[in-house]
Amino acid sequence: MNEPPSPAKSSPLLPIFLIVLVDVFGLTLVIPLLAIYAERFGASPLGATLLISVYAGCQLVSGPLLGRASDRIGRKPMLLLSQAGTFLGFLLMAKASALWMVYVSRVIDGATAGNLSLAQAYISDNTAPKDRAKSFAIIGIAFGIGFFIGPFITGNLVTYGFAAPIWLAACLSATSIVCTLTLLPGGRPPQSPHSAGAAIGPAGKRLAIFDWGAYAQYFRRPDLRALLVQFFCFMLAFSTFTSGFALFAERTFTWAGQPFGPREIGYLLAYSGGLGIILQGGLIGRLVKRFGEGPLAAAGFGSLVVAYVGLGLVHSVGPLVVVATVSSFGNGVLRPVLTSLISQRAGRHEQGTVLGLNQSLTSVAQIAAPTVGGVLIGRGHLSLWAFVASAAALTGLLVARWGSGREAVPEATVAPRSPEGSVREEEKAPG
Repeated sequence: MNEPPSPAKSSPLLPIFLIVLVDVFGLTLVIPLLAIYAERFGASPLGATLLISVYAGCQLVSGPLLGRASDRIGRKPMLLLSQAGTFLGFLLMAKASALWMVYVSRVIDGATAGNLSLAQAYISDNTAPKDRAKSFAIIGIAFGIGFFIGPFITGNLVTYGFAAPIWLAACLSATSIVCTLTLLPGGRPPQSPHSAGAAIGPAGKRLAIFDWGAYAQYFRRPDLRALLVQFFCFMLAFSTFTSGFALFAERTFTWAGQPFGPREIGYLLAYSGGLGIILQGGLIGRLVKRFGEGPLAAAGFGSLVVAYVGLGLVHSVGPLVVVATVSSFGNGVLRPVLTSLISQRAGRHEQGTVLGLNQSLTSVAQIAAPTVGGVLIGRGHLSLWAFVASAAALTGLLVARWGSGREAVPEATVAPRSPEGSVREEEKAPG
C-alpha cells in the first residue's frame, strides 16, 4: 500500500491553505452583490436568486465527474481545470452587458466547481489518517478568514462600481491558479488494494447524479438519517438566508436615508464572519466539551429559529445587528458539529461517501432554497421569506431533540470525535 508522504518530507498544507483562501476571497467578494448586480440587468428577484440555483445544479452534476476524473488523472490537473472555470466565470461576469452573460458565467463556474472537494481529496492523499482531522481544519480557517475579509473589501470597492469586486475576484482566481502551478506538488492519487470506498477516505466520494439510490442505505439507519435530515435542514435555512438576504435587505433597511446596497450588506456579512472566526478559533471545542455535540446542535438550531423570526420582524439597523449576532452563533456551531456527528456515525470505510452525501445535500438545498426565496421576495412577502428560513431551522431543532436514533456503529469503526477538524462544506457555496 502506498503510504501518504509524511509532513516532514512534503507538506501540501501551506499551498492548499493559500489556494483555498484565495478561492474563498474570490467567492466572498461576489456574495454581497450578486443578486443586486443581476437586478441592474433587469433580473426579477426570482431571476436573481436562480443564479445560485443554476450554479448549484451544474455543480451537483459535475462534482462527481470531476472527482472521478481526479482519481484517474490526478488532483492537480483537475484542480487547475476547476480554478480556470472559476476565473473565466468571474471574467465573464465582470464584463457582462446583459443578464444572459451573468447566467453563462454561473454555468461555467458551476460546471467546473470542484475546488474545495479536490483540495480535500489532496489533503486526504497526502496526510496520514491520524493527522487528517487536524489537516482539514485549515479549510475551515480559510473559510472563516475569507468570509470576514471578503465582504468587507466588497463594501469598500463598490464605491468604484459594482464590477470592481468582481474584477478583484477574477484577479484572485488567477493568483490561485499560479499558486497551484508553482506551489502544489503533482502526482497521481495513491492507489490502495482495498475497496474504493476505503481508499477515498474523508475527501468526499460523490456518486453520480443517477446513482443516488446508493445513498438510500444511509437514510435507513435511524441515527444517521436523523443527522442527515438535520444537516439538510440547516443547509436549507442557510441557503434561504444567503441567497435572498441582499434582496431582502435592499427592500427593508436604510442607512443614511438610502436603501441597503452591497456596501452595507458586505459590512454586515463581514461582521458575521468575524464572529465566526472567534467561534471556530477555539470556543467551539470548549463548548463541545462542556455541553456535548447533541445539545450544542439543538442550541444552534434554536438560535437560528430565533434569529430568522427576528429578521422577519425588524426594520432598523440596530436590531438587525442583534439578529446577525444570534445567527452567527447558530451557523458557526451547526456546520462543524453536524459534520462531526455524521462522520462518527459512519464506519471508516464509509467516510468519503457519507461526506460526499453531505456535499450533495448542500447542492440540493442550494437549488431549492433560492427558488422559493425568489418567488416570495418577488411577490413582496419579505417577512414570510425569513419565516421560511426559520421553519427549516425549527424542523432541524425538532429532529435534533426527538428524532435521533440511539444506534451507532461500533466505536472501533467510528471516525475521531473532532468538530474543530470537521470539513467545512461551503463548496463554493453559496455560490
